Amino acid sequence: MMDPKILTLFEEVLKIDSTSGRERALAEFLLDRLEAPSKEAFEVDDGTLNLLFKWGSAPKVVFCSHLDTVPPYIEPVFGYDKVAGRGACDAKGQWISMYAACKELERRGKDGFALLLVSGEEVGSVGAKAFSGTLKAPLLVIGEPTDNIPVSAAKGTKSYDLKFIGEPFHSGYPDKGRSAVEMFMDFLIGLEIEADFPVDRVLGETTWNVGMLRSDNPKNVLSPELTCQLYFRTTFASDALVQKWMERRRPGVEVKALGGDAPCEYYVPEGFKGKPVAFGSDAPHLAGFDKKTICGPGSIFVAHRDDEQITFAEMETAIENYIKIYEGNN
Repeated sequence: MMDPKILTLFEEVLKIDSTSGRERALAEFLLDRLEAPSKEAFEVDDGTLNLLFKWGSAPKVVFCSHLDTVPPYIEPVFGYDKVAGRGACDAKGQWISMYAACKELERRGKDGFALLLVSGEEVGSVGAKAFSGTLKAPLLVIGEPTDNIPVSAAKGTKSYDLKFIGEPFHSGYPDKGRSAVEMFMDFLIGLEIEADFPVDRVLGETTWNVGMLRSDNPKNVLSPELTCQLYFRTTFASDALVQKWMERRRPGVEVKALGGDAPCEYYVPEGFKGKPVAFGSDAPHLAGFDKKTICGPGSIFVAHRDDEQITFAEMETAIENYIKIYEGNN
């Protein structure tokens, strides 16, 4: 059974709205409430905080996850065997499990480990990028919902701002103008049919998603402009090809690259079996670590959903796993 004090802490943090940009209040709460021999807070340029709790001056293993959650905030609902609500598994359940593991290691008289909590993972790993290189250690353990199975490889990401510039005209005479909406549709058809990115033997297919789609034209006027963001999940086989395809010149289409990260292989601790995943994390953005592993309780298939949840059994398994990972690297 999980420590009642840890469960109470979990309930308290789930009641704090820490959607991206609002996580400072949670960081300040944790700086006061979490117990560790060493506590440090680091200001991030966007007004948020990163937190570092250390047991020993030179940690060999650093446990890490993120403070922010995706919106909207959803109040927690506790059951006898699980809890639902925003952040339950992505990622408050991660670092609560990590903290519980740290406290158990402390109880056993161990040291040489740390807990790093960063801001802004859901909005481009802002906190991780700000902290990168501040601390060096042999192993970084990133907490993400992986069903407690370490990640062997993860897809990369590539993000773009797109603007389609049309020529407005009366919609009764579409041949006299050019609709930015139709230009956008032609672009997507080309992406779906012409791009033909190869299927990777490890990470599978390249996927993409459209967000922030906007065209404010009246229904009886051809659209003069459409803007959106395009977000790719790339593989070892497609990462460079995606960038090359997006760099093509297309009349009336403006493309601005927003960055991202490359697909990567990760360390699978001894005694564990790994699996590839299609989601991103702070791992590529944190320098200073010889090895990195990604592992945590909960399922990615409920993360970012209104039914986000985690079971206490999953968290108990995660605590045991984190202790095993520490023991295997000391």
